[in-house]
Amino acid sequence: MKIAVASKNPVKLNAVEYGFEACMKKHVEVIGFNVESGVPDQPLSDEETLTGALNRVENVMNKNGDADFFVGVEGGVHFEENDLFAFAWIVISDGKNISKARTGSFLLPPEIGRLIKEGMELGDADDRVFNQTNSKQQNGAIGLLTDDIVTREILYHQAVILALAPFLNRRLYFQD
Repeated sequence: MKIAVASKNPVKLNAVEYGFEACMKKHVEVIGFNVESGVPDQPLSDEETLTGALNRVENVMNKNGDADFFVGVEGGVHFEENDLFAFAWIVISDGKNISKARTGSFLLPPEIGRLIKEGMELGDADDRVFNQTNSKQQNGAIGLLTDDIVTREILYHQAVILALAPFLNRRLYFQD
């Protein structure tokens, strides 16, 4: 089974591989592609983040149409009053049907919120606040905040599985 992922970020690729192998009960081939999201580098709302994931799926399907499944993962943030929360949307398509799931969201420190309001991306803000380098391709904000009890990859695992649920129960979701 071949899975085309709309990213070359190892965190996203590993999360997709884990989710598909857990659900499909077999080894899968996961291939990453650089594609545009069509949204700002730092999505600032739930809607913008979901749009980015949907666009990524469409763009990876156009780039590599021979995969069995196509996956878009888009991380985003949203403000609720003065609090900033981080999360991600996972979108999966088999070329005909589509499914979506969202990770849990978590509160970010006020200093990261200030940096994002100034135009910085979450990964860069994390690196500055935590004195790290390229944390978005490693443990991410959640890993830095939980001492790696939950990493960015772990956060994405469950959402990949949740997005696969309709494909595991096609007759309940799709008119195939």
